[in-house]
Amino acid sequence: MRVLLTGGAGFIGSHTAIVLIEHGHHVVVLDDLSNASEEAVRRASRLAGVDIPLAVGDAGDRELVGRTIAEHGIEAVIHFAGRKAVGESVAKPLEYYRVNLGSAIATLEAMAEHGVTRFVFSSSATVYEQPGELLAESAPVGIDLPNPYGRTKAMIEAIVADASTADPSLQAAVLRYFNPVGAHASGEIGEDPKGIPNNLMPFVAQVAAGVRERLRIFGDDYNTHDGTGVRDYIHVLDLAEGHVAALEKLEPGVLTVNLGTGAGGSVFDVLHAFEATVGRELPHEVVARRPGDAAVSTANPALAHERLDWRTTRTLADAVRDTWRWQERNPRGYAG
Repeated sequence: MRVLLTGGAGFIGSHTAIVLIEHGHHVVVLDDLSNASEEAVRRASRLAGVDIPLAVGDAGDRELVGRTIAEHGIEAVIHFAGRKAVGESVAKPLEYYRVNLGSAIATLEAMAEHGVTRFVFSSSATVYEQPGELLAESAPVGIDLPNPYGRTKAMIEAIVADASTADPSLQAAVLRYFNPVGAHASGEIGEDPKGIPNNLMPFVAQVAAGVRERLRIFGDDYNTHDGTGVRDYIHVLDLAEGHVAALEKLEPGVLTVNLGTGAGGSVFDVLHAFEATVGRELPHEVVARRPGDAAVSTANPALAHERLDWRTTRTLADAVRDTWRWQERNPRGYAG
């Protein structure tokens, strides 16, 4: 299948490109490179052993998306494009609504114009109204969420559902990610955050590398096994394989599934796993809780097991090892 990855030069997209090619698919990337790197596509091409075409531009440009679909004979789209930082979305809500909603609508319109009916959407566990343990897809999802990022994901899910109702030929999968971590085992591609990392694992990696002075742990008095927040950390390659499974199982209508491990790791679990990997203690301090942080958020992945025949195979220790290999080999990310 010829697959267009909007936002495909980013962390999850670049790993998914490799896994798609390993499964015999052909990949084209469309990315404006505002939060990604052309070098990621070059390295993914090298790892996959084929040239991955890159169209540089905005997925919110319907004409560009349509032109890319036509030029490459695209048969399916995996939509990664969009802004993704929760905190930034609170500071820049209009940008998040414009970019995230605009790119999804433009992509779906371009697909309809060119007769492409297969669509996989990169959603998020942030759409759930109440984080908790072993969240199932039936848990309440709402627009009244604590940040614009989560609201845009919930809105796009609704847009996909409405588009499917209007066009019964549309075959869509909505994938609710939990916490993507890790890197390719080669150490050639990985997460390359701009500025201060928003996510725990790249932050700890930068502390281990001496880029950051210390890790701040926001609260150690939660009702969890060690008092720190627990999240469902899924290796990016398991996540990529979930996209391939979803793509290959598409049928008319919308299938919504969680992509997570079903197990939780705490902040201290991640820190101690890094310390075991690098062979030394890492500087850290416990500070006050952040408003809005949940004690636990983990996935119930049973529906993905059942409908996609997909399961995770990599551990938190695997993710830490692969993240550290990427960090050591690329201390400045794709910049060198």
